[in-house]
Amino acid sequence: MHSFPGSDSGRFPVGSNRPLLLFLLFTALMFIGMPDAFAHAVAEGDKGYIQEITGVNLIAFMYLGAKHMVTGYDHLLFLLGVIFFLYRMQHIAIYVSLFAVGHSLTMLLGVYFNIGINSYIIDAIIGLSVVYKALDNLGAYQRWFGFQPNTKAATLIFGLFHGFGLSSKIIEYDISPDGLVPNLFAFNVGVEMGQLIALAMILIAMSFWRKTDGFFRHAYTANVAMMGAGFLLIGYQLTGYFIA
Repeated sequence: MHSFPGSDSGRFPVGSNRPLLLFLLFTALMFIGMPDAFAHAVAEGDKGYIQEITGVNLIAFMYLGAKHMVTGYDHLLFLLGVIFFLYRMQHIAIYVSLFAVGHSLTMLLGVYFNIGINSYIIDAIIGLSVVYKALDNLGAYQRWFGFQPNTKAATLIFGLFHGFGLSSKIIEYDISPDGLVPNLFAFNVGVEMGQLIALAMILIAMSFWRKTDGFFRHAYTANVAMMGAGFLLIGYQLTGYFIA
C-alpha cells in the first residue's frame, strides 16, 4: 500500500491548488450538522420508522442501509483514507471487501445477539480509525517505529468497529424481532450498495485529482486535514462520554 513520500515531496510540481481546496471543502461540508454526524446516529424520521415497523420490509431496510452509508461521514473519511494511494482496481476491491466483511459481520451479529457498546466509546474508536489511516498514508509508522503495520489486517479490524457503531445504535432503537433477520440482511445489502455509490464518487474525484502535477504535494495537506477531522471526532465523542 503506497504512502506519502515524505521528504521527496519537493520533487513534485506545485500545480493548481483547486483539487486540494475542493478536498478541504468536501471535508468541511461533512461536518455541517455536527451532532448527527458525530453521534453516528440514524435520522430522527428513520429512527421512528425502525421503532414502529414490524414484519419483513426488505426494500425499506435496503433504502435505510444505503442512506446510512452515503451520509455516514466517519465511514466515508475512513474509506477515503483507505483508497487514497490505491491505483489498481483489484487492490481497491481487496481493501473495500475487507472493510465490508468486518462492517457487515459486527453489524449483523451485534444486533442479532444484542451486543451493544457505548456509542460514545465506539464512535471515538471510529474517529481513531480515521487518524490511524491518515498517519499511515503519511508514512508516520515507518518513520516513528521503523516498520509498516499490516494494512489489510487494520482495515478488517477497523471495519469490525465501524459495524459495532451502527449495531449499537440499532439496538438502542429496539427494532422489532418480527422479520429481524431478513430485515437486517436487507439493511446490510443497502449499506454495501451505498458504499459502492460513495466509493464510485470518491474514485471519480480522486482520478481527476491524481492527474494534476501537484497531487503528491497536496496529498500531505489533505491527509493532515483528514487526521484533524479524526481527532475532532475523537474529542467530540470523549467529551460526550464524560459529560453525558
